[in-house]
Amino acid sequence: MTTPSPLDLLDARYGADAPAIAADAPWNAVLDSLLGHASVRAFLPDALPAGALEAGIAAAQSAATSSNLQVWSVVAVEAPETKAKLADWTGGQKHVSDCPTFLVWLADLARLRRCAERAGSPSEGLDHLEMLLVGVIDAALAAQNAVAAFESMGLGSVYIGGIRNQLDKVAAELKLPPLVTPVFGLCVGTPARAGAVKPRLPQAAVLHREHYDLDAQDAVIDAYDATMQGFYTSQGMKAHKWTPHSVKRIADAAALTGRDLLRQKLEALGFLMR
Repeated sequence: MTTPSPLDLLDARYGADAPAIAADAPWNAVLDSLLGHASVRAFLPDALPAGALEAGIAAAQSAATSSNLQVWSVVAVEAPETKAKLADWTGGQKHVSDCPTFLVWLADLARLRRCAERAGSPSEGLDHLEMLLVGVIDAALAAQNAVAAFESMGLGSVYIGGIRNQLDKVAAELKLPPLVTPVFGLCVGTPARAGAVKPRLPQAAVLHREHYDLDAQDAVIDAYDATMQGFYTSQGMKAHKWTPHSVKRIADAAALTGRDLLRQKLEALGFLMR
């Protein structure tokens, strides 16, 4: 099997809008792996290899964490009946029940509150939005490290934002205490078939130099619409552009599929968000 070159990887990730990379630019196997990332939604039934979960979590715990507070946790779900419930609550995503291991990543402020209580110290800072935001960021950084680690082991994964559709049911099922909330899910397993590398926005839309420029993005996004239309056609899927797809997702509260109630549900889980 031929190893893709950096140019091949960049072409797959950006299409015709791939950035020019100098021939002598630094490149290595880590970049190969990261640029080759693709979501996997079809898994073999095999359990994860022995030690793979623990190695992935070790990688997750090696990610940066604000002030070393480590305000995240993760619940590994392997019981078929629980995965079936989570699949239903995330919008009927079959890969949630089919994957051997489903990880629910959590913003976890309960551990720090317990530490403060044991120390006889106040913890009013936990009642502010900043600390919830820190927990969400910590969880995201940790999970992405885990994804990179799993892929290095030949495993595949896909993030599940739908875990927030029915946050309250997920929290009850996993017996989460106050000040712990699901942030997203992650299917992990051996791929039954490889995922396709999906083109991303050209760097001209996301890489700004010295100052942010919104007006300059219009032409870039128009070009990306054409790239995505070609990608879906190549995958035998219904061709559509990125702009109308994305605009539809923000059109109204109903488009948020239950996540429009997120603030109320977070408050019920003990997050005051002052």
